[in-house]
Amino acid sequence: MEEMELICFKIISAVGEAKSDYISALEAAKKGDFAKAEEAMKHGDSCYVNGHKEHAELITKEAGGERTEVCLLLMHAEDQLMAAETIKLLASELIELYKK
Repeated sequence: MEEMELICFKIISAVGEAKSDYISALEAAKKGDFAKAEEAMKHGDSCYVNGHKEHAELITKEAGGERTEVCLLLMHAEDQLMAAETIKLLASELIELYKK
């Protein structure tokens, strides 16, 4: 597997797990289990950070003059990264509403 493919799969895997955790947190909050919701959000954040670090390394390399080959897999990884961030924001807001 090429280096770029490996990086993309690391991003996709990490943020995919984060998205699942954010949804689990939302489901827990819906049932009134806010401790479980908080735990799932924290784990999701940890996974998200791992994916974000991989992406940030690509950006750092590009900023240093090393060109990044743009491919469909990288676009998918970035799409999943942005989707995870959106789901996190929405889950956080909805959990706060469930608390009220």
